[in-house]
Amino acid sequence: MSKNLPFIIAEIGINHNGDIDLAKKLIDASKEAGCHAVKFQKRNPDVCVPEHQKKVMRETPWGLISYLDYKYKVEFEKKEYDFIDEYCKKIDIEWFASAWDLGSQDFLNNYDCKYNKIASAMLTNIDLLKKVAKEQKYTFISTGMSSLDEIERAVDVFKDYNCPFELMHCCSEYPTNPKDVNLNVMQSLSEKFNCKVGYSGHEKGLQITLAAVALGCSSVERHVTLDRTMFGTDQSASIEPKGLKYLVRDINIICEALGDGEKKVTAIEQEMAKKMRV
Repeated sequence: MSKNLPFIIAEIGINHNGDIDLAKKLIDASKEAGCHAVKFQKRNPDVCVPEHQKKVMRETPWGLISYLDYKYKVEFEKKEYDFIDEYCKKIDIEWFASAWDLGSQDFLNNYDCKYNKIASAMLTNIDLLKKVAKEQKYTFISTGMSSLDEIERAVDVFKDYNCPFELMHCCSEYPTNPKDVNLNVMQSLSEKFNCKVGYSGHEKGLQITLAAVALGCSSVERHVTLDRTMFGTDQSASIEPKGLKYLVRDINIICEALGDGEKKVTAIEQEMAKKMRV
């Protein structure tokens, strides 16, 4: 394994559509591909869904139901997370989740996850940031939809609590238009905040994520699905299992090729020089 290899996170999120068997298949696909961790999302819909959206009706696989009811349909509770915790330990893959409210962060503390995650939508929720930072677990902070001032306020919270973190460059468009990705922001964030910077991608395809790896991102996060045509807001911007295998394979190849920056003449080159130089 290359020392340059980023931490690779398969974002299952709510692509399981409330089905623990589907979640298990996504965990298996992530492990088989070579990802280091899988990530979920935990929320209390009563708290997280805006009042004006709760009664909006929506066509779903469960019929025409309110948006609030839909969010409950795709939400895992203790029984499901107990299974996820046990199963991930069994097959040796890390798991963690992004909490979207204070109560959900309390819930996640029932488990001994090594990492925390701040979703882009939660970056301005100072109360949640403080709660997470107090735990002093290594935290991935996504920066989609966020100005530099907003990112700085979040970073200050984690520094105040001496909580280790890294930022994740992100564009919250699903799927993201390549012209909006702006990968060079990773370097800008690294220089401004003096921290590691990963990449959380929502684009179609693999090319942009691989470019982020070549630019030196410290972590990679991509949504995963069994089928991009499945119902769900994140499915179309997700990677299917075959593509996930290609992504991890190519990340490893790129990191190996990046090397250590020291100019050397390889043994094979030395032999070639004997044949080609007078």
